[in-house]
Amino acid sequence: MSDQNVRNAGFTPSGISAGSLASSMMSHEARASGGGVPSGGPTSTLQGMGARGTTHSSGFTNSGISGNSTASHMMSQEARCHGGGTPRGGTTSTVQSI
Repeated sequence: MSDQNVRNAGFTPSGISAGSLASSMMSHEARASGGGVPSGGPTSTLQGMGARGTTHSSGFTNSGISGNSTASHMMSQEARCHGGGTPRGGTTSTVQSI
């Protein structure tokens, strides 16, 4: 995953771009959460990466998630919370797809 992909999706240092994939994700996640975007969810995770420009070292790569990386720890934690698998539309799968 590259910093440019995250910015192209609308996660930028100055915030989420109007009319972007990021704004659509934020809207969907807020509705699903009763009006707010939860800390640690896909939108906040990607926005944090976009604001800092730090995706290259997170472990999300074109060939999958790198072992012993931030991404692998995130995936492991999410799998434990969901009974052993990472849910479609969850933080790990969303970030990896971008």
